[in-house]
Amino acid sequence: MKIRALIVDDEAPARARLRHSLKNEPDLDIIGECAHGRAAVDIVRRDSPDLMFLDIQMPGLNGFEVCTQLHDAGVRLPFVIFCTAYDQYALKAFEIHAIDYLLKPFSPERLQHALNQARLRLQQAQSASADSRLADLLASLRAGLNPADRLVFKVEGRVILIRAETIDWIEADGNYVRIHCGAEAHYVRETLANLESQLPPDTFMRVSRSALVNLDRIREFQPLFYGDYTVILHTGAKLAMSRTYRERLERLLEKRK
Repeated sequence: MKIRALIVDDEAPARARLRHSLKNEPDLDIIGECAHGRAAVDIVRRDSPDLMFLDIQMPGLNGFEVCTQLHDAGVRLPFVIFCTAYDQYALKAFEIHAIDYLLKPFSPERLQHALNQARLRLQQAQSASADSRLADLLASLRAGLNPADRLVFKVEGRVILIRAETIDWIEADGNYVRIHCGAEAHYVRETLANLESQLPPDTFMRVSRSALVNLDRIREFQPLFYGDYTVILHTGAKLAMSRTYRERLERLLEKRK
């Protein structure tokens, strides 16, 4: 990911030194420089940089006033690394959630530490944004689909759709379920009870507390002791069915004849 950065400092030599220090950072793209706070506000409004190297004492607007003006205007504030010759503003800098506070002159190691913190924060923000977009997509898909046709889940940062008719059986695993579809299995955060309520009751039924089966996938039943059965699917999978669920299954199969 390219990090789009803005350098804001009223001293040209300071801007040049910082630009030179950053030239070998392959993921950093310096999109602009400016010498005073009002120009910084305009560039952030126009170009939305990800990161801003911001001096504090500048003519017009100081660094804190730049942040305040952007916030009050409802503009997305980039992550900020303050670069200043004055140490008395450090506490205030962190009160506005600055990534770091570099006291001039700072070493290459100190700058690298600040950059690594910026990279981490940007990755976290990107991940949170992606999760939010996935959640919105998930909600809209679930609202627009008939659960009997497809189930929709978020799995490892992706949204997947599973046709109900392709499901052989589903097993519970704590707060997760494993959905078996032929040679594939999808491990998702969901409860068996919730899935059971979404799937058509004339096709899917519990055979135990921890297993839900597609009746069209059952090949045979093998009786065990005390009224229990082994349910054998066309895939060869074997599921234990207790007496508690046998009568209901028998009634449902009788209706399907």
